[in-house]
Amino acid sequence: VSLNESVLQLFHGSVCFTISSVAALDGRQIDYYDSEIKMLIPRQDWMKEFISGDRFKEYTEIRERVQQTNKINITVLMQQFNQTHGVHTYQRMYGCEWDNETGASEGFDQHGYDGQDFILLDMKELRYFTPVQQGVITMYKWNNNRAQLELLRQYYQYECVNWLQHFLMLRKVDLERGTPEVSLLQKDPSSPVVCHVTSFYPSGVTITWLRNGQEHDEDVDLEELLPNEDGTFQRTSFLNIPPDEWEKNQFVCEVQHRGRTFRKILTADEIKSNNSKLLINKIMPLNKMLNDIDDFAIFKVYMNAAASAAINKMGITFLRIILWQD
Repeated sequence: VSLNESVLQLFHGSVCFTISSVAALDGRQIDYYDSEIKMLIPRQDWMKEFISGDRFKEYTEIRERVQQTNKINITVLMQQFNQTHGVHTYQRMYGCEWDNETGASEGFDQHGYDGQDFILLDMKELRYFTPVQQGVITMYKWNNNRAQLELLRQYYQYECVNWLQHFLMLRKVDLERGTPEVSLLQKDPSSPVVCHVTSFYPSGVTITWLRNGQEHDEDVDLEELLPNEDGTFQRTSFLNIPPDEWEKNQFVCEVQHRGRTFRKILTADEIKSNNSKLLINKIMPLNKMLNDIDDFAIFKVYMNAAASAAINKMGITFLRIILWQD
């Protein structure tokens, strides 16, 4: 998956009759909602602009409609599993994938009950299938409702992608206000010097080493572009020369981004040592995101290996809305 692809993913879960929801973009929580307070609380500064905008009411109404649907679903599921009491969990993961270069998009829709897959939608064939006997009745019922299936196809192909694009636009405006952070790093005196550039957006950046004012491309290794968990990017360039070489000459790491130039002169005082953690790709896997939010413990049970692998593909932009009931 390339860096131009984006994914909108929504997760719903129900344990009895109170719904809470969290939306996350690239593993970072952007809002919180539950059916008791009936409020959408922003978790990122750029979401505050969205809450004051025209589409906020529509977005909140979607959460409220999901609440009502989940109440019905968990009641029906308890009947199908011949359960009259106890605590039971209903989860749903759905969303869409969109490529901003080709315009291609694809939807997905998965339901789970008590930690197991219950019913899944095959978007190519536009029909549901189930891995459990208790899901057969629901599968036939939903597959026979061709009008509803067509509405779902329209939603995943258009409305879902529209929401994804809207949130990407809001985040883009906020990210473009930022300034690239440039650091010179070195593990030890015999290691290469690293020019590490992070927190920049959009992704286009040029990193050049200068030697005494002239471009120096020998003994230089430029690493691939990496996405950060907050939607920005990072990139590193290694200068492989011995210390006495850069002590005798002036080496400068020059970074160009969006028409602006940033420079770091290579000196012993400028180098940050033992700071290799800054070089770690800051993509946050879904599991870490869920661990950071205590109430996601129930949802973690449902995530199967296939869904987890799809969610954590490098280079994808994610918007995750996770709802559960308790």
